[in-house]
Amino acid sequence: MPPSIFDDFRLDGKRALITGGSRGLGREIALAYADAGAQIVLVGRGEDSLKDTAKDIEAKGTTAHFIVADVTVPSECKRAAKEALALPGGIDILVNNVGGRKPNTQIEATSDEDWREGFALNVDHCFLMTRLIGEAMIARGAGGRIVNMGSISGMIINQGVAGRHYEAGKAAIIHFTKALAVDWAPHNINANCISPGLFMTEPNQAWTEKAPEAIEKFVACTPMGRAGNPREIAGLALYLASPASSYVTGSNFVIDGGYTSW
Repeated sequence: MPPSIFDDFRLDGKRALITGGSRGLGREIALAYADAGAQIVLVGRGEDSLKDTAKDIEAKGTTAHFIVADVTVPSECKRAAKEALALPGGIDILVNNVGGRKPNTQIEATSDEDWREGFALNVDHCFLMTRLIGEAMIARGAGGRIVNMGSISGMIINQGVAGRHYEAGKAAIIHFTKALAVDWAPHNINANCISPGLFMTEPNQAWTEKAPEAIEKFVACTPMGRAGNPREIAGLALYLASPASSYVTGSNFVIDGGYTSW
C-alpha cells in the first residue's frame, strides 16, 4: 500500500524552535507541530505562559523545553540559541514569530529610539536567530526549515494607525526570507514567510481598546468579514515545516481573509 499523503505532514524525529511560542500565533504553531510529532523548544519572556504551553505540548505525547529570554536583546537571543543548540540532535525547524507594533506615532514624531526599538522587535532578532540556528543547520548537513512571520503590513500600508517602523520592518522580513532561501537552498534549507492579516491575538485585542476604529475598518475591509482565529494559521505553518513543502522556498504566504485581494 503506498504511503498516505498525510504522512508528508508528519514531523516525527524533528525538533522545532519557536520564538514567542507561548502565546497567540506562536502557541498555535507549537501545538500543531507537537500534534505532528515534533519535539518543541519554546522561547519567550513569560515563564508562566511558557510552562503552561509546555505542559499542553507534553500532553500530546512529545517533549517540550522552554527558555526564558527576550530575543530582541542580542545577548539574550544568543543565549537562547546556544541553549537550544546544546540539546541532543540540534534544531531542524526554526520559527521566528516574535514581532509587534509599539508606538502609535506619526513618522514626523517618531524618535530615533522608537525606530530602533521597532526594528529590534521585528527584524534584528530574526536575522540573529536565523544566523545562529542556520549556521548549525549548515554544519549538520541535514537541511532544515525556517519559517519567518511577516505581515500583510509589509505589503500594504495600514489605515488608521501610525508607527511605520512596523510596515518597514515586516517588508524587510519578507525580502530577507527570499534572500535567505536563495543563499541556503544549496544546503537543503527551505525558508518561507507567512504574512497574516488581522488575527485576534492578545496584542490585537489590546488594539481594539487603543484604536477601535482601526480594527473596525480592518474587519470591514476584509471580504470574509471577520478577523482570523490564531488556530487558523497552524495548518499553513505545519505545511511549511513538513516534507509536504519540500519544493517550496522563498515564498511569502498571505493569510488574511482576502484583505489584500482588493
